[in-house]
Amino acid sequence: MTRLSFVAALLACTTMNVAASAQQPAAPLELKSPDGSISVSFTPSVGDQPPLYQVTRKGEVVIASSPLGLNLYDVTPFGPLEVVAANRASADRSYKLTATKTATARDHYNELTVSLRERDGSQRKLDIIFRAYDDGAAFRYSLPQQPGFTSVQLAGERTQFNFPADYDCWGLNLGRTNLSHEGEYEPIKASKTRWHNLFDPPFTCKTGSGNTTFILTEADLRDYGALYLRGRNDGGLGMYAYVSPRYDDPKVAVRREMTAAGIQSPWRVVMMADRAGDLIPSTLIGNLNPQNAIGDTSWIAPGKTAWDWWSGPYLPAPAKGGMDMVTLKRYIDFAGATGLPYMLIDEGWSLNSGFAGSAPANTDITKTQPNLDMPELVRYAKARNVDLMLWLQWSLLDKNMSAALDQYRAWGIKGIKVDFMDRDDQEMVAFYHRVIPEAAKRKLLVNLHGAYHPTGLNRTYPNFVTQEGVLGAEYNKWSHRVTATHNVTLPFTRMVLGPLDYTPGGFRNVAPDQFKIVNSPPLVKTTRGQALAMYVVYDSPVQMLSDSPDAYEGAAGLDFLKLVPTAWDETRFLGGDIGEHIVLARRKGSDWYIGAMTNESGRSVTLPLSFLGKGRFSAQIWADGATPTTLAESRRDGLTAADSLTLELAGSGGAAVRITPGR
Repeated sequence: MTRLSFVAALLACTTMNVAASAQQPAAPLELKSPDGSISVSFTPSVGDQPPLYQVTRKGEVVIASSPLGLNLYDVTPFGPLEVVAANRASADRSYKLTATKTATARDHYNELTVSLRERDGSQRKLDIIFRAYDDGAAFRYSLPQQPGFTSVQLAGERTQFNFPADYDCWGLNLGRTNLSHEGEYEPIKASKTRWHNLFDPPFTCKTGSGNTTFILTEADLRDYGALYLRGRNDGGLGMYAYVSPRYDDPKVAVRREMTAAGIQSPWRVVMMADRAGDLIPSTLIGNLNPQNAIGDTSWIAPGKTAWDWWSGPYLPAPAKGGMDMVTLKRYIDFAGATGLPYMLIDEGWSLNSGFAGSAPANTDITKTQPNLDMPELVRYAKARNVDLMLWLQWSLLDKNMSAALDQYRAWGIKGIKVDFMDRDDQEMVAFYHRVIPEAAKRKLLVNLHGAYHPTGLNRTYPNFVTQEGVLGAEYNKWSHRVTATHNVTLPFTRMVLGPLDYTPGGFRNVAPDQFKIVNSPPLVKTTRGQALAMYVVYDSPVQMLSDSPDAYEGAAGLDFLKLVPTAWDETRFLGGDIGEHIVLARRKGSDWYIGAMTNESGRSVTLPLSFLGKGRFSAQIWADGATPTTLAESRRDGLTAADSLTLELAGSGGAAVRITPGR
């Protein structure tokens, strides 16, 4: 294994050609964000040391001087490098989004590309591209097409994110055994991270000044292994970049053939804001990805879906829930009566289906079990204004992708839920980039489970509407892990990166001390108010009503679930902190929805309504009631932007609000 090391000399100008002495350190080159609040500096090095970068925000060092570079595998390492050019660029454009947390995004940045070349020998080239946004900074490596690089193998990167202080952080420490990416984002001091830790992005930290919270992550992951973050092994503070190794050769992280376009790494991203919640509305991860690649998106319809798996499938006696026509039609009936546009048929529908992640060789995902009639189910659903989605095991789909997707299109299926990838190596990343555009060609929505962290792929393929990679409500079926604290940590951590298919909607609410593990139908240890608030707080353009039909019919809060959208025109953070509570406002058209959730501690939250703008408004409120399953509903008319709302949240509770113009 060999390492790529840099020697660079750099002058601060827009474009330059230089051949400075490798022994003379050059001045750092600085790149500022459009508003000037964020600065990235690049410092060349001499000798065998790598170059360094540093990130500051509002005058505060957020990422201290940290090494840059790639670890090549089984290739002669780069010799000393000289800077041949430093080019600056900028962009400021807005674009429309389909089925996301906001209707439009602004992509506004300043960019610096530093072009390096070996001083001697074969004079191989390497570029490092930096971008500075008002809400973060990013950089990536680029190997241009050149002699000596017909193919490239990387063992990893030399990238580090060094900290100038012992930050308070939150991370999901996966190791190499939990590749479903499902776990708790737990608090940890930077000094307590270790080399053997593997933290899944996002890794969230507060600088301690009260001025900046930041997230370490990646964007535009293509033909590359996914990123992890591990503690330093030299006693210092900060994190190393670790690239997921290939499944077929763990010594290698990336194996690529050189093309005319060269080879680029994903973006290494530092998202930054004053408060943790201010990161939630950011579109930075999407901005760092290629634009919409599927063209027309008018067929992509967000919405809520009934779902047969989470509750058992369960139907009350004397019916027996199961993978049969009677049960599935019962769920379709519920979806139609409730106004849900979708019903998801989960595992067990295909011929010779296995169980969970198993993929028997004789399973045929183009055919149904003998007792099921898919064309009849599609017809039955259509008559009730409901479309169907199907669950699939990923390896079976990978073996027969074209035939399977063609069959679903012919049946009239509208979406697929692909499960149990449980990998994030280069080959699995390539699977994502195959299945999503192939589904788009057939106008199929995609929901990925057993999935790695979001990297902005839904920006390029808007039919990629949601994904898992989160410890969600399914864990109520077999564990005590889904706590209110966990629920109010997710919006500030995992959700910042992209949609999360948490699968909310459990209506069998009990107090935490009354919770017990029941597989079918499961209980939840948070209140009905928190159950409703999740539909505002948790970002998922296709959102589940996870419980069985009987749990909803006539239940308090079903009226709110019928009303609440799943895609939004605007998102605003109103208050809260990691693991404490969250209050989020989202707008659809002229209506605002507010979701408030708290941890195990009850609290009163007062919300200024200045975001409403001019006019008078009415607020309908669904707040915690006297018991976990009841709600205190109320209404306030004549509200203006000068007013405020106070919500009383029970322990493990929450509230939902709908604000409409008029009165």
